[in-house]
Amino acid sequence: MFSLLDPTFRRPDGIARREFLTIGGLGGLGLTMPGLLRARAAEADRPAKAKACILLFLLGAPPQQESWDPKPNSPVEARGDLGVIRTATPGLIVGETMPKTARWTEKIAVLRAVQTSDNAHSASGYYMTTGVPHAPRNVENAKPGAPNDWPSIGAIVRKLRDRDSQLPSAVTLPEQSANDGNLTWPGQDAGFLGRAYDPWLLSCDPSAPKFQIPGLGLPDEVPPMRFDHRRALLDQVNAHFDRFDDLAGSIHQTRSRQAYELISSPTARKAFDLESEDPRLRDRYGRTRFGQSCLLARRLVEAGTRVVEVIWPKVANSDNHSWDHHVDLSKRMKNQSAPMLDAGFSTLIEDLDQRGMLEDTLVVAVGEFGRSPERGVSTSGNGNTDDGRDHWPYCYTAVVAGAGTKRGYVHGKSDKTASAPVESPLHPAQLLASIYHSFGIDPETIVYNHLNQPRELVKAQAVTELFA
Repeated sequence: MFSLLDPTFRRPDGIARREFLTIGGLGGLGLTMPGLLRARAAEADRPAKAKACILLFLLGAPPQQESWDPKPNSPVEARGDLGVIRTATPGLIVGETMPKTARWTEKIAVLRAVQTSDNAHSASGYYMTTGVPHAPRNVENAKPGAPNDWPSIGAIVRKLRDRDSQLPSAVTLPEQSANDGNLTWPGQDAGFLGRAYDPWLLSCDPSAPKFQIPGLGLPDEVPPMRFDHRRALLDQVNAHFDRFDDLAGSIHQTRSRQAYELISSPTARKAFDLESEDPRLRDRYGRTRFGQSCLLARRLVEAGTRVVEVIWPKVANSDNHSWDHHVDLSKRMKNQSAPMLDAGFSTLIEDLDQRGMLEDTLVVAVGEFGRSPERGVSTSGNGNTDDGRDHWPYCYTAVVAGAGTKRGYVHGKSDKTASAPVESPLHPAQLLASIYHSFGIDPETIVYNHLNQPRELVKAQAVTELFA
C-alpha cells in the first residue's frame, strides 16, 4: 500500500565522518551546519555513476551450485544432477537452467564469494539489506525495530539522494520481505531515520490482467472539483509552514504534494501502465509476478524512481516458485524458480541496455544466503531430502550490472564445492558500500539515529575492483 503522509522527521542531509569531526572546531570560525552543507553540496570529488538501482532480492536463497557457481567436477553429492552451459564470457559457466542469462553475461559481474555467516533467513536478510549484522545472529523471526533498526538501501538513498519527482524515490514491490505466515523481516524500512524515509510498499501483482495500482485514480465519491478544492486547502495550510524554518513542515509539504501529484498526474499513472508495453517484450520478461515486477521496476526507474526493490517471496517448499529448496530442488530449478529468474533477469538487462539505461542504472541480484554444498544434509535443523539443500551463509553468489561496474567480470572464488571463499570474500557491508559509492555517496557519510547520535552508513569501503 502507499503511505501518503510521513509523520516522523529527522535531520536533513547526512554528513561525512571527516566533516562531522571538524564541526566543533570550525563553529567558532563561523562555519555553521548550513554552511558546511552548502560547501559539501559544491563538491564534485565523488561523481555518481548510478541514477537508480534495481535490487532483485531473491528470498529463500537460490542454490549457487545450480546457478552462478556450478562445480561440475565436484563429488556427485555436491554437484547434483543438473548440467552446466557456457556463457558469452570466456571461461564462465552457469547452470543449465539459465540459457537466456548465459547470453548476457558480458554485461554483468559475478561475485562468487559473498558471506554473512548467519544461518537464519530474516537475520541474514537484514545484514544483506543494511550492511549491519543482525543482533543476535542466527535468530529467525525477530521483529523489526531496535536493536535491528538500521535503514535499508532505499531509505538511505531517499534521504541522501531524493529528488523532485512525481514518483516516490524508493519503492518496494510486489510485497514486503517476510517469512512463512507473513512474519515481516527487519531491515526493509527507514529504521531509526523515521517513517519520513520509508520506501513506498506496493503490494500488487503486475502479472494480473488489467493490472493497476489502487489509489492512483480519484475515488468515485471525490469528483475533480472537490479534489481541486482539497488541494487548494492544502496549499493554504502549507503557506503557514513557509513562515517557519521547520523541517517537519517542509517534509510534510513535500510528501503531501507528491501524493496529490501521484493521483493527478498522467505521467505518474503512465509509469504503472504495463498494457502500453509491447506484448512481445512482456512475454520475454515472463508473464509471471516476478517477470512483470522486473518490467515495472524498469518503468519506475525510467519515470524517476531512484531505488526499486523487487522481492521474490519466500514460502518453504511450496509450489509458488520459492527458492527455499529443502526438497525437490532439481524439479523446482528446471520447472519453476530458475526459468522465471532466467527470463526476468536476462530481459531486464537486455531491456535496460537497449534503452541506454544500463549506463546509469545499477542492477543487483542476490539472496539472503546460499545453499549447502551437499544435498540431503541438514545444517539448520530443517529436514532435507536427498534432492534438497539446506541454508548456507558461508559462501554464495551475487551479481551486479550497470552504472560503471565491470562487464564480463568474475570477482572472488569459491572452493571445489562452492562452500567457502578461497579468494576475495565479500561481506554485505562491502556490497552496500559499493552501491552507495555508485550513487556518489561516501560510505562514511554520517546519519543520525532517533537519539541524534551520529552513525556511519556502513563500516566498510567500496570494492573498487567492481568498477571499470
